[in-house]
Amino acid sequence: IHSKAFRRLKHKTQVFIAPPGDHYVTRLTHTLEVSQIARTISRALNLNEDLTEAIALSHDLGHTPFGHVGEEVLNELYHKGFRHNEQSLRVVDLLENDGLGLNLTWEVRDGILNHSKTRVDILGQGWGKVNTLEGEVCKIADTIAYINHDIGDAIRAGIITENALPLSPITILGRFHSQRINTMVCDIIDYSWAARGDNIKDNPTIGMSSQILEATNTLCEFLFDRVYNWCSAQKEAERAREVMHLLYRYLNQHEDRLPSEYHFYSDDTERKVVDYIAGMTDQYALR
Repeated sequence: IHSKAFRRLKHKTQVFIAPPGDHYVTRLTHTLEVSQIARTISRALNLNEDLTEAIALSHDLGHTPFGHVGEEVLNELYHKGFRHNEQSLRVVDLLENDGLGLNLTWEVRDGILNHSKTRVDILGQGWGKVNTLEGEVCKIADTIAYINHDIGDAIRAGIITENALPLSPITILGRFHSQRINTMVCDIIDYSWAARGDNIKDNPTIGMSSQILEATNTLCEFLFDRVYNWCSAQKEAERAREVMHLLYRYLNQHEDRLPSEYHFYSDDTERKVVDYIAGMTDQYALR
């Protein structure tokens, strides 16, 4: 938590760019929610809480300004592509601590690298694998956190109302934020009981029962259709794309404007520019 990249998360977008209120989720509050949920599950299963917390707190350090809009733009512009989980690993391995990195264990680094998932069904084909149970806990906790806090933000923003939420999953999971998280977390603990640290069985897994999993996936699809697609089409998102393009083009043409420390991280100008832009907060990028 003394990491500069960690502190900057408080000014990085989660979903809503330049929201009008004080209570919208930021990348930092999202990270703290993931940590809370993941630690609760790990404690119940008698897993390594410290490992779980380390993965959770560092999993999004490489996220760009302007949320997934910023990530999409860097992925389009940089010839090697850009994924925030890979950048998070680069942050802890190289960019943090004045270029010395944070000397994290293999297990933490694996959890950071493999926490991310594309738009696939939760625990479905393409979900991917983390090589520790604690990493699997963080991966599913990440999903639980964003599904529930993004519903709250969407209601706060007036994009949807509580009554617009699909009835079937809400009936199963709960109408309110705390009810849904409690249902999901308790179900994961019950389903994953064979993975508990004091009595691990062969090939234990972290997962959900079929009923809770189906309800959670339905809620996630609702968010993509009604919230995320809406957000990506708004003028704030278009402005963010424009800013990212301008910064990328300008800095690649004026390498001398990069902070001096970035010249030690790579000999490749484009790689330096990606590192610099990915570390920016929303406000800093706009300035």
